[in-house]
Amino acid sequence: MPRPRVLALLAAAGIALAAAGAAILPATASNAATACAAAYNNSAVYTGGMQVSYNSHNWTAKWWTQYEAPSTGGSGVWADNGSCGGSGGGGGGGTACNYPAWVAGQYYAVGAIVRYTNGLYYQATHENPGYDPTISTWFWSPYACSGGGGGGGGGTTGFVVSEAQFNQMFPSRNGFYTYAGLTDAMAKYPAFAKTGSDTVKRQEAAAFLANVGHETGGLVYINEINTANWPHYCDYSQPYGCPAGQSAYHGRGPIQLSWNFNYKAAGDALGVDLLNNPDLVATNSSISWQTGLWYWMTGTGNAGTTSHNAMVNGQGFGTTIRAINSIECNGGNPGQVQSRVNLYNQFTAILGVPAGSNLTC
Repeated sequence: MPRPRVLALLAAAGIALAAAGAAILPATASNAATACAAAYNNSAVYTGGMQVSYNSHNWTAKWWTQYEAPSTGGSGVWADNGSCGGSGGGGGGGTACNYPAWVAGQYYAVGAIVRYTNGLYYQATHENPGYDPTISTWFWSPYACSGGGGGGGGGTTGFVVSEAQFNQMFPSRNGFYTYAGLTDAMAKYPAFAKTGSDTVKRQEAAAFLANVGHETGGLVYINEINTANWPHYCDYSQPYGCPAGQSAYHGRGPIQLSWNFNYKAAGDALGVDLLNNPDLVATNSSISWQTGLWYWMTGTGNAGTTSHNAMVNGQGFGTTIRAINSIECNGGNPGQVQSRVNLYNQFTAILGVPAGSNLTC
């Protein structure tokens, strides 16, 4: 029975309104809903202890997570704190269209919401490895949302390489290496291709894409194709050993991440347990791109500097080759060096900037 009606009946019965208020207000206060935390964002990274609201419930992350909508299932990363309401920050996920672009080949948990290439939104009704929402309708259902929020990453990415230019660079690429996966990964390293002049930004983007294009045969190969090498990337002298198995740390992803100690270091930097789950680099597009950017931004090899610093400080493309694979330098394999240089020249031309000097190593 609505409260105004209750009060009217109480007044009609001759009960003082003040007494009625005294009897009713404490119950109203005790039943007030907990304010909702900020709405869950599927593309955001959450670490242990962070709170969100989703489906009119508050949730707390137990450890690092991304792309897994709050639920009591899945990996168990989310703890349900109970129902929420009011103006605490999002109304349990809300209906604003602020969801990320769908990425083919990327794992989606039940409840994940994405923006498809047709501009419409879909919610995962069953977990799936990135099936097309318009084809795999058992796994996805249309989702209605309205309002602002930027369209879930479907707008401007801030990357100096457009999706059309990316596709022009890699016309035969594997569908796993998505543009959306790359731009999602760039959030981990905001200085990448955003440092220096407009020319320098484009040169760095071209240099990174040229090197990963060379490493993967034009973004075709996800796993190292020479399977005979796979058992040889396990260094048991490391205190943590090779928990995923002796053959588990072969080259994967755009920079062909290899060796158990590199999987451990990359995973620690990115907040993902790659030591125990190395195949994430071959199954999650964003994580795969993140490992490539991790090495680009932090790895020095025998160059004495990172590839990122080499490009923004004017040391030239040749220094990035030395940082990534110095064995090719100093006449070690001039054909491989020239292959990288050719791609770099091609990509800088697409982006309309000069290649600069010091192209070889």
